[in-house]
Amino acid sequence: MKQRVQRTFTAAFLAASVLGTGLLGGASGAFAAKDSLTLGMVLEPPHLDPTAGAAAAIDEVVYANIFEGLTRIDRNGAVKPALAESWTVSDDGLTYTFALHQGVKFHDGTDFDSADVKFSLDRAMAEDSTNAQKGLFASIASVAAPDPGTVVITVKQPTGNLLFNLGWGDAVIVAPESAAENKNNPVGTGPFKFERWVKGDRVELVKNPDYWGTPAKLAKATIKIIPDPSAATAALMAGDVDAFPNVPAPEALAQFEADPRFTVVIGSTEGETILAMNNGRGALKDVRVRRALAHAVDRKAVIDGAMFGYGTPIGSHFAPHHPAYVDLTGRYPYDMAKAKALLAEAGYADGVTLSLMLPPPSYARRGGEIVAAQLAAIGVKTEITQLEWKPWLEQVFKAKDYDLTIVSHVEPMDIGIYARDDYYFDYHDADFKALMAKLDTTVDEKSRYAIFAEAQETLAEDCVNVFLFQLAKHGVWNKDVMGLWENTPTPGNDLTEVYWQ
Repeated sequence: MKQRVQRTFTAAFLAASVLGTGLLGGASGAFAAKDSLTLGMVLEPPHLDPTAGAAAAIDEVVYANIFEGLTRIDRNGAVKPALAESWTVSDDGLTYTFALHQGVKFHDGTDFDSADVKFSLDRAMAEDSTNAQKGLFASIASVAAPDPGTVVITVKQPTGNLLFNLGWGDAVIVAPESAAENKNNPVGTGPFKFERWVKGDRVELVKNPDYWGTPAKLAKATIKIIPDPSAATAALMAGDVDAFPNVPAPEALAQFEADPRFTVVIGSTEGETILAMNNGRGALKDVRVRRALAHAVDRKAVIDGAMFGYGTPIGSHFAPHHPAYVDLTGRYPYDMAKAKALLAEAGYADGVTLSLMLPPPSYARRGGEIVAAQLAAIGVKTEITQLEWKPWLEQVFKAKDYDLTIVSHVEPMDIGIYARDDYYFDYHDADFKALMAKLDTTVDEKSRYAIFAEAQETLAEDCVNVFLFQLAKHGVWNKDVMGLWENTPTPGNDLTEVYWQ
């Protein structure tokens, strides 16, 4: 019976081949590569305008997919051309002239030209700007658009990081016609167009058929919001999600590694995970109290307990994979006796009560419980409040109404945030500001690295925060998905090179 069925199928297949019927086409179609992708993300962005918000989740949806800048940061952290096809720098380092790609259109059909670049950068630098990284543009003196294909940026002094800064998500180019609505209906120039946002569930992108550059290989991408580690694991196992570039369940990685359906990649991020302290509030104004907390925290226990061993200890606000990194993890070793002595010296021998505000990521929630138990051992009581992302941004990041919080800073090369007077750490140090000002005008790489080293030492000495670990990137995806980033040199889920094999 089996032999007869085989012969019957073979005859029908050959007949279809000769007659050109749908059977052969159906057979080839069945093996055609997929052209859609469902990708998982932990946090839902508060909106979709990267030029008007601090949440990394915004860039994780739109960076390089919907919006583009003059330059872009690639998977290796290198600066590459984007909307600017090339540039030249004057001998004195003060004038950057960008030649723009021609024939570029925004997703609503309006033309892109130098006027849009001038509008975007002037808007980011404006006094009433809502750009979360306004400091990126501080060195820019003026932006000129002498003709539609040329932009000239003049800086106040030589700026070694300008091209890198222009590659951030906060520096993408938007159009004056659509800028006001980008939070809910983002209109960019990228290879994907915004299709739909189902709040609390997913964001849908579709291929931009009129893209000026190399077209996307995916016809559609759906970004599912799955904050719960167990739900994320279940979605991957069931095939409801094709990829989770940073799965929130490190405890499940061994399970995925043992399953031949998946690829598991442990990469690095720019995420300095810290127990942030409000340096301008109460007991935390005293560096002895801050140092006591640093001595009371066992980083290895936090990494093992919250991250299941995935993470690299850090002693300042700098990524260990960068060549300018200085290992300062030994500055405040785990030492309960030293911690108690410092508290007593500061006048808190009987202990102190501090608020601990925890945002949604599992590293914060899990890590917060561990840190709270460690601090309790030296007499520091923590009042834990779990906040969703938007309230955390409002209360902690903007209003500075907190004592302690745990968060991962994923912006690339962001040590300069400690020079900002209004930043939520409430840290003010003239010497550190001078270092950052010097860095801004230094182009020589060796000299820049020396400044980075001194800056790391300063932050450690002042114990501005308790520096915990560098966040690892736990990538899990279907083994047939190709082109996803292994590391995260800048926040984003770049889908421009993703395809199914």
